[in-house]
Amino acid sequence: MAERVRVRCPACRREHLFAPPVLPCACGAPVAPPVVRGADPEPVSERTWADDWVTLRCPVCGRHDRWPRPELGCDCGTLLRVPVQGDPAPVAPAHIPLPRTAPAPRAAFQPVAIRTARDAVTAAALYLRWLGFGDVRRADQRPPSGVGLAARGVVAQVEPSVRPATLRDVECLWLQAMTESAACVYFSLAGYADAARGRADELGVPLFVLDLAGVPQPVNSPADELLAGGA
Repeated sequence: MAERVRVRCPACRREHLFAPPVLPCACGAPVAPPVVRGADPEPVSERTWADDWVTLRCPVCGRHDRWPRPELGCDCGTLLRVPVQGDPAPVAPAHIPLPRTAPAPRAAFQPVAIRTARDAVTAAALYLRWLGFGDVRRADQRPPSGVGLAARGVVAQVEPSVRPATLRDVECLWLQAMTESAACVYFSLAGYADAARGRADELGVPLFVLDLAGVPQPVNSPADELLAGGA
């Protein structure tokens, strides 16, 4: 549990003992936002992505990731955003590739032609297995759109419709992966909205577009790295 600090509500001057939430890093280590002692909390009047998240560095593996900024509900009804000291990190992307030894050569990927939504899901599952993720299956948790897949250490989402994946789609997949301490991969038949691609680059989410031949094509740097190194 994170260390408790005293937080005073600027609206009613009531004082609270507050402990920031502890969440797991992808490596499994617990990470808690370092609350700034003595700083006044800020009442939340409206929400934006930049205000709701803070970039922190895992003290165990050194990974930089976005974490929910801690909030506290006062008894007077005011929602307070508690100031934290964000660890310095690159602006984008948050994903930092690590050096790899040369992987063993993989056999050529054997695609399946995509004619139906089911074919798209099958193509994505085969590709995950080809990358080295074993025991690919339907995810227990159904995503807001598309079809969810899961394997050991990874969750994936497949959007088989003609609708480009949105920023919300990418963020929801990333949050699910953070909750399960897993990596994540997105496959889309119709591509991605510009905002979705930008957020995926910031969060380090690999994006692939499925062509009708059933071959996933990487569309950002995290996807290129996953293709090059495998699971």
